Amino acid sequence: MDKEPDVTRVRVEICGENYYIKGSASEEYIKQLAKYVDEKMKLLSELNPRLSRINLAVLAALNIADEYFKLKAEYEEFLEVFGEEKSK
Repeated sequence: MDKEPDVTRVRVEICGENYYIKGSASEEYIKQLAKYVDEKMKLLSELNPRLSRINLAVLAALNIADEYFKLKAEYEEFLEVFGEEKSK
């Protein structure tokens, strides 16, 4: 019999809605992710009060993706610089 991997089930609130998230990460980590998304959506809602929840979610996802891509580019640039210095 195959053993199922440990799955964490956590209730979180994002933009006033409750969600049950299942994953292999810790409860604390899942809550941290949900809090980050919730904060992004609340900020965007304050800046754009007429947006629907779906539009807020898409805008938050785009903002988070933008942050990710910028950090990834910075990290890759760091690796290039560090790699060049190390080889000297």
